[in-house]
Amino acid sequence: MPTTTTSDNQTRLDTLIAEENQLQFLYFNQQIAWDIGSELRANAIEKHAKVAINISVGEQCLFHCALDGATLDNQEWVRRKSNVTKRFQRSSWYMKHHLEMKGKNIEQASFINEKDYSPFGGCFPIRVKNTGMIGTITVSGLPQHEDHQLIVDVLSQYLKKE
Repeated sequence: MPTTTTSDNQTRLDTLIAEENQLQFLYFNQQIAWDIGSELRANAIEKHAKVAINISVGEQCLFHCALDGATLDNQEWVRRKSNVTKRFQRSSWYMKHHLEMKGKNIEQASFINEKDYSPFGGCFPIRVKNTGMIGTITVSGLPQHEDHQLIVDVLSQYLKKE
């Protein structure tokens, strides 16, 4: 089994930061949340994914759906992954790799409870250019790298049109 070096891990983190910097909005509103949420839903249905999807700005939920087969557990993962992104203002996938590179879990690194904060892929920050992070987009139900990639793919396509 190949080993991952510190350099490889840093490259991954740098790539994830670049991804976050690239996938920013000029502005964000309820219609954009609906459009992105609907596209996430359509892509998940196409993949036969049993996911929960949430888009929130601050504490206000602008889009939420649970596809057939998604459970209350998926909703709980949405909450926990979203808490990570809100607290650290990085994708939950970034935080997973950041903590792995440090060799610590989230409780050891930040003194916060894993019952409320889960650094697993699937939550992405909503950033508005020249403003910063205003909310989160979260998917739960696929393997964590696929949760993350579903969001990135939809945002990439949406922002190309913007």
